[in-house]
Amino acid sequence: MRVALDATPLAGPVGGIRRYTVELSLGLAREYPEDEFTLVSDQPFVLPAGAPNLKVGSGPRNALESRWWTIGLARGLSKLRTDVFHGTDFAVPYLPLRPSVMTVHDLSPWIGPGKEDASVRVRKRTPILAGLGLATMIITPTASVRRQVLDHFQVSPHRVAVTPLAASSRFRPNGAHRGRFFLLPGTRQARKNIALLLQSWRELRKFEEVDLVLAGRSRETDRKHEIPGLHILGEVSEERLVSLYSEALAVIYPSVYEGFGLPVLEAMQCGAAVITSKDPAIGEVAGDAAVRIDAGDVRGWVEAMRKAATDEDWASGLRERALLRARDFSWERTARATREIYHEARCRFG
Repeated sequence: MRVALDATPLAGPVGGIRRYTVELSLGLAREYPEDEFTLVSDQPFVLPAGAPNLKVGSGPRNALESRWWTIGLARGLSKLRTDVFHGTDFAVPYLPLRPSVMTVHDLSPWIGPGKEDASVRVRKRTPILAGLGLATMIITPTASVRRQVLDHFQVSPHRVAVTPLAASSRFRPNGAHRGRFFLLPGTRQARKNIALLLQSWRELRKFEEVDLVLAGRSRETDRKHEIPGLHILGEVSEERLVSLYSEALAVIYPSVYEGFGLPVLEAMQCGAAVITSKDPAIGEVAGDAAVRIDAGDVRGWVEAMRKAATDEDWASGLRERALLRARDFSWERTARATREIYHEARCRFG
């Protein structure tokens, strides 16, 4: 089978969709060496190393092909004799000339808090709405997102399949000395509920001297705030993130809406104690291996962080359950499930 995957996320900053595209591409190429996988984009990107049957397709070569989603991509896929196209980032070609699969990571443009103006919402919603109508098959990372897709749009349930994500094998305990801080990984979107975490942490600091570390893409203005005990690192390397997961008293993830919650799984695979919200998608990932609290319950967050800081037996039990739970996820399984969806898309097309 010849499969082309959208590599546009590889041209952007580190984040969940970029990790998904890299790990899925490598997982597919390694699991199916007889197949050919090509990454395509109208933007320059670096090919992930590690699989000889993972290749780079050519980008637009003239002004006409620069109209990527309408003309350029369709031409490129024809030259590659592609059997299936996989839109890893909410989009598929506007000309449905061959089977296509689209991953809908979440419905954040419709669900969850946000302060974006109408034009931004329209810009984010448009490719998703188009893709839902054009894609032969749709992938969601959790059953929660699948239900949301079916509730919000007139999509046949038979076209929507769930394939959970996984954490990279590079996320594992590194034996680091436990520090005296809590860690919040990820971006600074409104739905990440950072204001509640800061409020809860400040309450905790009244009787426990514990720092808070924020690691992930942030605005320059964020790093100008001088608050004792608060460390805003910005984007960090994967190696540094593994160390932070391993060193933290607990990883705190109070998000009010997620499609999967990859940082939760990464943290658990590193053996971290995790305190997170009752978002249903996160619940599918964490199971009973994390403490889950209502997103707006400040008292509950303060109490959970206090226990993580003062009760080593309690925290140790969380870490053990986290490691066990993380074993239920792997990119090999995700690749196999995704390959089955490619096959189904080919059978359904036409």
